[in-house]
Amino acid sequence: MIIRYMFDNFCSFNEECEFFLEAPGGKVKKRFPDNYTVTQTGYDLLKTAVIVGENAGGKSNFINGLKYLKSLFDTNSKVQSVNAYINADALVKEKEPKQRFDIAFLANNHVIYEYEVVIDTKGIYSEKLAKSSQRKKAEHIIFEITRDLKEKYIMQAGKAKEIVAVLKNSNNSNGLFVSKLALLGNEDAVATVEWMLNSLYPGNIPSDQVDNIVKQEADIEIIKDSRYVEIFRMVDYSICGIEIDEEKPYSKTLVVRKNAQGEIFKRELSQDSTGVREFFAWAVQIFRVVYENKVVFADEMDRVLNPILSDRVIAYINGMNHKGQFVFSTHNVLHLNLKTYMKEQIYFITKNKDSLTSELYSLADFPEVRYENTKIYEFYMKGILGGTAFE
Repeated sequence: MIIRYMFDNFCSFNEECEFFLEAPGGKVKKRFPDNYTVTQTGYDLLKTAVIVGENAGGKSNFINGLKYLKSLFDTNSKVQSVNAYINADALVKEKEPKQRFDIAFLANNHVIYEYEVVIDTKGIYSEKLAKSSQRKKAEHIIFEITRDLKEKYIMQAGKAKEIVAVLKNSNNSNGLFVSKLALLGNEDAVATVEWMLNSLYPGNIPSDQVDNIVKQEADIEIIKDSRYVEIFRMVDYSICGIEIDEEKPYSKTLVVRKNAQGEIFKRELSQDSTGVREFFAWAVQIFRVVYENKVVFADEMDRVLNPILSDRVIAYINGMNHKGQFVFSTHNVLHLNLKTYMKEQIYFITKNKDSLTSELYSLADFPEVRYENTKIYEFYMKGILGGTAFE
């Protein structure tokens, strides 16, 4: 589960961007007992969050930053910044702009890890992995390295023999140091790489156009599960089953419906409504959150879903006992209220019209918004909360 995620200098984001999924303390937690998961590490972590913003405000860039970080773990090729992803202002003003990504998470081995990497167009500038067992305990640095002026990597902290060997033989020609350590069997590096590759799903909607047969087989196994159909039925309760096409599950699968008279109707998914087709795919990711404890970021999942269905999905995820997380972006504030969400679960992204840079912040930053005042829509439309194209 993600505890916090910070990054800077990615696309429209220039200053440091911070995103937290730790539940608040005090009376608020008692009001929303289903909205967070209690962990044995002392962290109580939010199950869901929503990111609101105008068109072209930076919502997709936020999720794409996570997707880019994850991509660095996918291969062992050289890591370096891509100009297309560097903030335009930084690219003009800085001689060698750097991008920083920092993520703290609770891994599958119940250890808290913080991983940070800073990269530029030359490659990795610095990299760090630290761990702790409890929320308030000091971190133990597994390794921390920095590139010097001679293009050599210097050990700042960490004494593991594998790390020394990696540094000695590294010429920055291939991937992340943490990935190299994982290949050498370092258990903390293995846990980090495994979580990044197999637990984090940033903005990935399943489809028939997959380039990995293993991923498609995993999707099909989920769709075959009877619990998946219960999720999918949220889009239309006349649906009573599905008949899976294993070659093209997201287009050729048959959706089975039953009317009030008990008559059965079947329709190919590709011929069904846009909302049904898209939710069929997103239901796979919701399944992963609830039954496989994955962390899913859905970019504008609700563009074809009405507020009632969005509320139904969030209520379902919050109401289940799991260690997954679901974060989605939206333009729609009509369904946002402080009866369903904690203030800490609602984030806004707004873009400065002069600098064209995006900013992310939480509703919790606005003390004037009280739980007794649930009309978030009115605050938003007046421009008080930002995130609107006409602020």
